[in-house]
Amino acid sequence: MRQILNELFQNNTLSRADSKDILIKIANGEYNTSQMAAFLTVFQLRNVTLDELQGFRDAMLEMCISVDFSDYNTVDLCGTGGDNKDTFNISTLASFVVAGAGEKVVKHGNYGVSSVCGSSNVLEYFGYTFSNNQDKLKKELEETGICFLHAPKFNPAMKNIAPIRKELEVKTFFNMLGPMVSPASPKNQLIGVFNLELARIYNYIYQNLDRNYSIVHSLDGYDEISLTGDFRIQSKKEDTINSPDDFGFKKVDPLEITGGRSIKESAEIFLNILKGEGSTAQKNVVIANAGLAIHCIYPAKRITECIELAKSSLLGGKALESFKNLMN
Repeated sequence: MRQILNELFQNNTLSRADSKDILIKIANGEYNTSQMAAFLTVFQLRNVTLDELQGFRDAMLEMCISVDFSDYNTVDLCGTGGDNKDTFNISTLASFVVAGAGEKVVKHGNYGVSSVCGSSNVLEYFGYTFSNNQDKLKKELEETGICFLHAPKFNPAMKNIAPIRKELEVKTFFNMLGPMVSPASPKNQLIGVFNLELARIYNYIYQNLDRNYSIVHSLDGYDEISLTGDFRIQSKKEDTINSPDDFGFKKVDPLEITGGRSIKESAEIFLNILKGEGSTAQKNVVIANAGLAIHCIYPAKRITECIELAKSSLLGGKALESFKNLMN
């Protein structure tokens, strides 16, 4: 590792093959904690390259426990996190809205690293039991329209790095990897990214994958549609800058979509919105993201039609029903 770090600290970059090899060695416990922390810190000082990210992705997919849901037209809503905006759990809520609209959602998520409450934190709070058992997950998918893939359950080899990520409390390249290493390989994906450079890299990688996708970045820094200003959407067929008005919504104040200061408070916000009792801004942000996910599954549908399907799911109680069924 010393030679690798010396190379990186001299502003050299890694090849795709070397990136894959290093991450596998990290997973196998071949480096000490100081070396691993130093390695992660390198990518705080400069952007990860396309070759490096692809190599890290190759390693994660090779080591992960995969699940086969190819019989279903699945969708994942997963952001990179790391935008330091401390919003409530927008993509997780939107996932239940999409499930309530009749789609099959394989939500990939983890505990919060750079935020108070990640998707795993909130579902664990409500009593959801994490599993990598395909039969259990398939039963949930069929009966509730959604199952949850808790990342550590599918990447047990990465247990060595998890405590270091938690101690650093900043985004690392693992945040960047999250959406692209789903063990379910969903046929459709809504991906939120925290900057435009990462959006460019994601778009390059996803252009070569056999799936529908939409990459979204709000231009004021959010890794989702925040409705706080304009946002960019990239897919195989489009690259557009959109305003909240384009989706039929008014611009919202950032303070209106902040999350809780604890997991308990975040869970209360979460459930309140699912019950349809959140503020207009909170509900609209969830509906906007869920609508875009539905549009990702059905690119031929007008976005306004997809927004209406999402709105009906949340306000009509279908999203809440999906959530309650999953928790039972």
